[in-house]
Amino acid sequence: MKIPVLASLAAVLAAGLMLSSCTSADEENTAAGSATPPADAEGNVVVLTTGGTIASTHDEGGAVVPTVSGDELVDSVRDRIGDKVEVEVRQVAELDSSAMTLEDTDTVLTAVADALAGESTTGVVVTHGTDSMEESAVAVDAFLADSRPVVFTGAMRPFDDPDPDGPANLADAINAAVDPANRDRGAFISFGGDLIPARGAYKHHTEAADGFASNAPEDAVRPEALELTSLADVDVRTVAAYPGAPRAVIDAAVVDGARGIVVEGMGAGNVGTDLAAGIMDAVNQGVTVVMTTRVPEGKVEGVYGGAGGAATLFDAGVISSGHFRAAQARILLAAALATDTDPATLLEM
Repeated sequence: MKIPVLASLAAVLAAGLMLSSCTSADEENTAAGSATPPADAEGNVVVLTTGGTIASTHDEGGAVVPTVSGDELVDSVRDRIGDKVEVEVRQVAELDSSAMTLEDTDTVLTAVADALAGESTTGVVVTHGTDSMEESAVAVDAFLADSRPVVFTGAMRPFDDPDPDGPANLADAINAAVDPANRDRGAFISFGGDLIPARGAYKHHTEAADGFASNAPEDAVRPEALELTSLADVDVRTVAAYPGAPRAVIDAAVVDGARGIVVEGMGAGNVGTDLAAGIMDAVNQGVTVVMTTRVPEGKVEGVYGGAGGAATLFDAGVISSGHFRAAQARILLAAALATDTDPATLLEM
């Protein structure tokens, strides 16, 4: 099922091979420096708002709820972006990102494609909740063949916090979106003064202002962009391994019709004997299984043998997630299944 997009997207989504590496933003683009934007910055940025903490304030009971419009967000950073930078705001959704579905991901993908269909657009910024920002960012990156950057950002503290981090993050993201140095590098997450390529990014802290990090190697290479395709109907499950984990969840996913399963293994990608038996049976029944790990950093590799060792599982047809962790591996597996692409090509770096 193809997502309906503007006819001009044929030119926008021309396939290409792009190089990206994890870099920190330069001094002009750090959170502290965003109040003084580059003097020569200019361009047209489309800001797509989807909700999240960055657009939220406290209600009378102290709960954080979305209340801030996209225009209000942009107005709060006008003095932190270049005078020659024009910003157009488009409201896409108003979501708690932990509640996002693949249908919502499709909505973001379509909105990004529509924004890039405008010839005058220099770059795109997506404001997004942090809980699933890494998923949406890597989804956009997988389908992004355009040379113009797409930058995701958000906040750890709400808009009415005494020291909100959202305005600085948004200013950094807008400045990154018009920076020519970020062309041909795909999608990014701009957070806490860092500009992180989407592939391999993950939320590493629940509260810290610099709450995102990357597990990608410095010489990471992006694969060829996929043709824009809906993910909503692709059923991919995530199963966590732990000592003594039974195969029941794997079996249930297979019976329920899951097309893919991401297993969050231990160590470099190992699981217990019973879970391994369920994985083997799932592969034999045509389910695509990707092995990742619960360990924050490092690569998933087939080092250990034995019934549940990654080496044994890979020999049986399980695919390594490489440097990707469960959240992004699931999205890339869904994208591979939706486009009839070998998942291994999307998981390579």
